Amino acid sequence: MSLNESQILARLGELIDPNTHKPYAAARAIKSVKVQADALEIVVELGYPAISQHAAIARQIEAAACTEPGVSRATATVSSRVVAHTVQANLALLPGVKNIIAVSSGKGGVGKSTTAVNLALALAQEGARVGILDADIYGPSQPQMLGIAGQQPESDDGKTMIPLQAHGLQANSVGFLVDPEQPMVWRGPMVTQALRQLLFDTRWNDLDYLVIDMPPGTGDIQLTLAQTVPVTGAVIVTTPQDIALLDARKGLKMFEKVNIPILGIVENMSIHVCSQCGHAEHIFGAGGGETMCADYGVPFLGDLPLDIRIRSQTDAGTPTVVAEPEGKLAEAYRAIARQVAIAIAEKQRDMRLKFPTIVINKD
Repeated sequence: MSLNESQILARLGELIDPNTHKPYAAARAIKSVKVQADALEIVVELGYPAISQHAAIARQIEAAACTEPGVSRATATVSSRVVAHTVQANLALLPGVKNIIAVSSGKGGVGKSTTAVNLALALAQEGARVGILDADIYGPSQPQMLGIAGQQPESDDGKTMIPLQAHGLQANSVGFLVDPEQPMVWRGPMVTQALRQLLFDTRWNDLDYLVIDMPPGTGDIQLTLAQTVPVTGAVIVTTPQDIALLDARKGLKMFEKVNIPILGIVENMSIHVCSQCGHAEHIFGAGGGETMCADYGVPFLGDLPLDIRIRSQTDAGTPTVVAEPEGKLAEAYRAIARQVAIAIAEKQRDMRLKFPTIVINKD
């Protein structure tokens, strides 16, 4: 019995991607099926980074392929490729950056910066090229969290900055440029201009994702950034506490106002488990993030516990994802990162990078 490549490809495309919960055919992830006698060679290309999932996906597809009549062996090769996706108001994409993720909160103190750095590191662990921009001018924390406080970005042309490197991330922050004990007594326009310089004058090198740790709040600075920075989507960080949720809703509405898609909501400090006795308690309430998602029709990306290790490891300059990469906390961050990347992958692609600019000169 001869094997029909196109028919097998169609049947494999009906399999459900365990990460997107949709058929592989929906994202055209199964690129080819090659028949060699009674064996199959299958090429799979995911639109989101997921190195930790490649082996399981290969096993799933190989097992399904071997149920086809006449097939005795199947080999699936799984890879990921991230492309640029559309941004708000047709803004020009940032050179060297395919997608920008704004991590925001309506108020301070909910763990936004800790979530942002672990999200960036989780995306990198899944195989993406990632950068992080610390946009919190008044309270830059990424230099300390990344363990590179006291360093400064170099410039070989006197105009642009080469981002620093930390744990596989490209990074820049106003914290690299000023004395950490010097208060930033700047008015809104100065802050906005400083952030634009950090963003547009940094030579980001071929990033799949640039994670922006946004300043807390929903004032003029945040609104101006949201209107001028080419953002692919936003992640809202909140705690289950009612007061935090009130401000998180304002942050969500701000992004809606400027037509930036909400990729989802992360509920931080969801539950505390005592390190001594194991007692679990919802200190800040329960279910607030999921309720907010249901109210606004946006994805719930996941929850994270109030855990002393997250605080201590980040303070030490080795965030949880790199301090304990095989631990449950790191896997929780990676699961959230995959959902963020999937939400981006399902957006419309930005085709401007595929076509050269055509200039017609009149003779």
